[in-house]
Amino acid sequence: MARLFAVWNTRGAAWNDARPMEEQADWKGHAAFMNALQAEGFVVIGGPLEGTRDALLIIRADNAEEIHARLAEDPWRRTGLLTTPRVLPWTLRLGSLD
Repeated sequence: MARLFAVWNTRGAAWNDARPMEEQADWKGHAAFMNALQAEGFVVIGGPLEGTRDALLIIRADNAEEIHARLAEDPWRRTGLLTTPRVLPWTLRLGSLD
């Protein structure tokens, strides 16, 4: 049964700090991949954490293995622009994602 997970992504070794996110290699491929995951309901919400090298995703999945397998297809993970060091089950207690 699907549940919520907090997923930390961080910039990988291939990230070019001299360029903004939208000017990294294959930005369009990464954006299309992430938009497709959001459209199907796998990624619920997500975005960069200001002042850090990280981004946070809230994902609906059965387990962490499913998340790692799906995110492995991201062009940015394939080229070392992003890594996913933490995937933690998350319980929403305040507010709503609906």
